[in-house]
Amino acid sequence: MTKPVRPAVGVAVIVIKEGKVLLGRRKGAHGTGTWAFPGGHLEFGESIEACAKREVLEETGLEVDNIRHQAFTNDIFTQDNNRDNKHYATLFVRADYTSGKAVVMEPDKCEQWAWFDWGQFPEPLFLSLENLLKQGFRPD
Repeated sequence: MTKPVRPAVGVAVIVIKEGKVLLGRRKGAHGTGTWAFPGGHLEFGESIEACAKREVLEETGLEVDNIRHQAFTNDIFTQDNNRDNKHYATLFVRADYTSGKAVVMEPDKCEQWAWFDWGQFPEPLFLSLENLLKQGFRPD
């Protein structure tokens, strides 16, 4: 008997610096060419806050603190919408920038990082971010 495929848990980090949020242009994984918050998979036994800090540092070189839970989305990536067949529960957290300069630390996964005003985002957006905006979410 094959093991059933289950959704994965992703953590997306809304990094705030001087009123702007950080987005990266994805590459090399599902969502290539789309813009997304830094983040990644929640590891077994890891807290959501630890995952957020780890992923932001690994991907951008930035230090963040004051992690706060914000929202979640149910994201189904299907081949008929030009995405891989994947299913994620994405947990969005907000984090305050504390230090560093956003640089591409994983060039096989991200083309660039840039700061944007909320709602003034480039296109196309990663599915989880699209779904977050459809909920009418705005950071507190």
